[in-house]
Amino acid sequence: MEIDEQHNAALAKVAEMVGDAKFAMLTTKEKDGTLRSRPMATMQLDSDGNLWFFTSLSSPKIEEAQPDQQVNLSYARTDKYDYLSISGAAELVHDKEKMQTLWSPWLKPWFPKGLDDPDLALLKVTILAVEYWDAPDSATVRAYGLVKALVTGDTDALGEHRKLDINGE
Repeated sequence: MEIDEQHNAALAKVAEMVGDAKFAMLTTKEKDGTLRSRPMATMQLDSDGNLWFFTSLSSPKIEEAQPDQQVNLSYARTDKYDYLSISGAAELVHDKEKMQTLWSPWLKPWFPKGLDDPDLALLKVTILAVEYWDAPDSATVRAYGLVKALVTGDTDALGEHRKLDINGE
């Protein structure tokens, strides 16, 4: 996965968490209003704060992620108790040069025809809003925070929870 340098403090936090997690659950809304999620491998977080994924044009998510539809990406690092929720706008992109840049041999099982597959496209998600939960790295510190919260009700030591303003933080 490629993480470009972020010039916004909020996006720098997103980059750190996305880089650790790598895989997201992409949630879209079906025509009947039902929410549907599926795993996606994040290929890039570009310097403009867009997340990039490979997809098949024949996938139902393409119809569900139309230009005016918002999507959600959720990332989790259960080993660190870190969670990230991203609301964004999805856009289908047909850019052979960008596909070439992001392609990895690890994608071959899902796209056996590779870059020559006419069903291959990119899904770009422009980040609109972010919320995260970031626990301390140390298991000992997390355990201390849990005990403190149970005894005192103070959850501050359990980690950080914030909503980020992407347009200015």
